[in-house]
Amino acid sequence: MKVAFATCSALPGGADDDRDAARLLGADFRAWDDDGVDWDAYDRVVLRSTWDYTSRLDAFLAWCRTVGPRRLRNPPALVAFNADKRYLAALSAPSVPTTFVASGDDLPALDGEVVVKPSVSAGARDTGRFGPAAHDAALALVERIRASGRAALVQPYMVQVDECGETALVFAGGELSHVLHKRPVLRGEGVAPATGGPLGVAEAMLEHDIVVAGTADAVQRAFASRVLAEVAARFGQPLYARVDLIADRDGAPLLLELEAIEPALYLASAPGASERFAAAVRAS
Repeated sequence: MKVAFATCSALPGGADDDRDAARLLGADFRAWDDDGVDWDAYDRVVLRSTWDYTSRLDAFLAWCRTVGPRRLRNPPALVAFNADKRYLAALSAPSVPTTFVASGDDLPALDGEVVVKPSVSAGARDTGRFGPAAHDAALALVERIRASGRAALVQPYMVQVDECGETALVFAGGELSHVLHKRPVLRGEGVAPATGGPLGVAEAMLEHDIVVAGTADAVQRAFASRVLAEVAARFGQPLYARVDLIADRDGAPLLLELEAIEPALYLASAPGASERFAAAVRAS
């Protein structure tokens, strides 16, 4: 099986965390927007570090359709669904309460501490945390997001993130591979400071210990498995997915995000994770 790991032009050699899996598969790293690549030469094209797609979504989705569902993993229909965070309203799993504010919608009334983020984004880009005294700044961010052609998501800030962080369950081939723990990214008021360069992710995302190996209890595992099963019923079993959870005030899991396009999987954090990922690619 000939495999390509799709990356972006800013990372022509791919992400460091993917290297072991690529070596096991003999995979090539290829930028998704490189017109010189013959994608038909590959049996599988695995979306990995395509981290610039959010700024060129239409072109990216068109490329996914061109590669096609036979070879692209995850498949184009799932990518299109997952690319816009409004998918949260289409899934049955309890999630963080969210108001979606699209062009033409009235601005929402804000209450307490809130988070504002774009419907199409990654790496906490254009994402901010605002207290009651900064609601004008929150609404200004909503307007900037809408002016860019995206919808804005407005959510209450969940203090449990400060207390417990996030739990991410990584699945490969439909089976739980490993669990991650993520420290808070939005640590103060305002828009998260971003790095420079073409990717421009939140600075906190590049801290070496922002994500480490974690644990999940039986309730969290069952919750994440139900999310995955719902997605699989609609789009077929994903090659991989990362299900990001936080706890509600009573400790029950809430879906924060489903990541099925290009999430960092932190394969190096768990013994055997690269081998499990490679095996899932071969079986897909």
